[in-house]
Amino acid sequence: MRTLGNIIWLLFGGLITSVEYLVSSVLMMITIVGFPFGLQTLKLAGLALWPFGKKVVTHERSNGCLHILFNVIWILIGGIWISLSHLIFGALLFITIIGIPFAKQHFKLASLAITPFGKDIVNK
Repeated sequence: MRTLGNIIWLLFGGLITSVEYLVSSVLMMITIVGFPFGLQTLKLAGLALWPFGKKVVTHERSNGCLHILFNVIWILIGGIWISLSHLIFGALLFITIIGIPFAKQHFKLASLAITPFGKDIVNK
């Protein structure tokens, strides 16, 4: 069922969303300062490409306050807009019965898009 959900997700916007994340990741990785943000956007691109069967896990790391600082910078740069777009698409898809699984994926992407630092994506 996950594979079918992922294929339908790809056909109805998942591929476009993933390419957008990939392009922004490459653009951010051009500069040394933007490299950490590019890596996190690459993480979002992978999840946007194949979201069913994966979950977002928060891990404690030794970096500590760097994650908080990077998340604050990320929210100000563009995380809030990406998250809001996922929330809007999720709300629109949640109206229909068929769109509920896709709305849940948008909500999962929204939570990761707002604060991607300190989180990992793992298979269920």
